[in-house]
This record gives sequence, C-alpha cells and structure tokens, in this order.
Amino acid sequence: MTRTKRSMIPVLVLCLLAGSSWAQTETAIPEAASEAEKILIVGQRPGPGMWRVSKDDHVLWVFAKYGPLPLKMEWRSHEVEAVLAKSQEYLPSPTSHASTGVWGTIKLVTALPSIWNMQNNPNGATLREVVPAESYERWLALKEKYMAGDKEVERYRPIFAASSLFEHGLKQIGLSNKEQVLPTIDKLVKQYKLKVTPSSVNVDMSDASKLLKDFSKSTLEDGSCFATTLAQLETDIDNMRLRANAWATGDIELIRQLNFADREGTCRAAVEASTAFQSRPDLLEMRAKSRDIWIANAEKALESNTSTFAVLTMQDVLSPTGLIARLQAKGYKVEAPE
Repeated sequence: MTRTKRSMIPVLVLCLLAGSSWAQTETAIPEAASEAEKILIVGQRPGPGMWRVSKDDHVLWVFAKYGPLPLKMEWRSHEVEAVLAKSQEYLPSPTSHASTGVWGTIKLVTALPSIWNMQNNPNGATLREVVPAESYERWLALKEKYMAGDKEVERYRPIFAASSLFEHGLKQIGLSNKEQVLPTIDKLVKQYKLKVTPSSVNVDMSDASKLLKDFSKSTLEDGSCFATTLAQLETDIDNMRLRANAWATGDIELIRQLNFADREGTCRAAVEASTAFQSRPDLLEMRAKSRDIWIANAEKALESNTSTFAVLTMQDVLSPTGLIARLQAKGYKVEAPE
C-alpha cells in the first residue's frame, strides 16, 4: 500500500462516523434487469427531478444525490440550474468537521508512521483467522475476481478489507463513488451568489493521534459489515447497474422501488462500538447533531425565503426516518417529482 493510501485510513474512519457514505447500497429490486438495462449509461445526464417541500408560498427544493453512478456519465441538470438561479439560499447535506489546531496537526502528522497500519488486524492476525471459514471462502472467490494478487489486504481488518474489495468491484463493473453532483452545484451556487448555510458540527480532534492509536489496538465487531459487502458483490451487481441508470435518467418509478439496506450504518456501528470511540461521546453524537441542525436550517429557510435549494442523499429523501420525512411530520407539504 502506498503512503498516500495509508494516510486515507483515518479519514475513512471519521467519514463513517460523520455519515459520509462509501456507497449507497440497497436490496434487490422486484424484477431482474434485462440485458439492455445492464448496459451502463454514458454522457451527460440530468438525474432525478427535485422533491418540493413547501409552507404556503415558500419552497425548499431538494435534489437527491446517489452513488455509485456510471463511471462515464457526466451529471448536469438544467432544471436544478433554473432553481438555483431563482433561489436565495443553499443548504448542503449535513456534515461534520474535525478541528485539530496547529499543535494537534503536528502531533497527528508525527504519529502517522505508527498509525498507517491501523487498517491491519491487531497482533498481525490475518483475515482467515478473524472471520468465519464460510465467509473467508466467499472472500477468496471475490478477491480473485476483483483484486487478484493483492496480498497485503489479507492482513486488513474485515471492515477495511470489505471497503477495498467493494471499490475494486465497482471499478470493474463500470461504476464509481466519485462525487459528480456537488462540484457542479458548488460552481452554480457561486455563479448565482446564493447564501450558503452549512449544517455542520465541529469536533475537537486535537487528540486525534491518541484516538487513532487506540483504535488500531482495539477489537472491532465488524463481521456484519464484511458479510454484507460480500453478499452485495455476489448477488446484486446487475441491480447496482440498473439503479445507477435509473438515477441518471430520473426514472422516479424505479427509484421508488429501491429498498435501501443500510450497509453504511452496519459498518459505522462497528467503528462506534470500539473502545476507542466509546470514550468520545462527541464523535458518536456528531452525525445526529448535524442532522438536527439541518432540520433547523431548513425550517428557518422555509420561513425566510421564497425559494431555497438543498442537497440530500437519496436515502434521506426516501427513508421513512429520513430528513424529508421529519419535515413532513412537522406539517410541511412534501411533493415527489413526477
């Protein structure tokens, strides 16, 4: 593993806790994809229409982002641009930020050589030794298919081995988790000079080096994360392509059939249960806090603006416990795109 890739491991851990997704994963749709539908879309595509949340004549337009998407697709929506042009404010998805300070940054950089291997199992254990035999045999078959020849991954913790396998698998089937929507939206927001109201929680990470060292020594209950990833790659490849195409073309009827399985939540739970992170309640609470802030910002925007634009994940838009459902429960009118 290169130095750059190793240095991304601490970021991956914190992104899980903040709620950033490695991949939006779902259970299979009702009917199998036809051979034509398995062909991935290329070129410029608009994605789905926007959800309309309103109070009297004040409207919050919500665009649902999704991933993985076709590798050779370019997102561009003239409908979104038209809404941005007439809006007064932009609400990005809830996020969390780590603040280390100058001294904390120095300590973290100094400690990096000793925590680059935090993705490895404690005491030099291998995957064969820490996962059930049946799961390991399935892992070997998928590894041979998607990342043959990688010997180092055999010492990874199951949660990191699963992530590496999943990303290699996506690339081979023509999908990518590379962010396509937000860079374009950010440019348009600047172009139309919208007010940007983040829903973010700042977390003190001046002790990041200690936290990550403790994490590298702790035991993780990440078997469910590992097993879920294997199942996804074994049974759902064609449907992943189909769902990516459905988002790209804005096929709302098919999108409504998507039943989101919370793979991200399963993997995040393993990190949160570690002794290292159980000692930091502020890290465990930051995702919920940022989501509460987003709700408060959305209500304020609906009170103040005639038009507001927001971005959420497809899961937060469709889930009965998502942010759009929370606004609807508060009495706001919610209309899905046609």
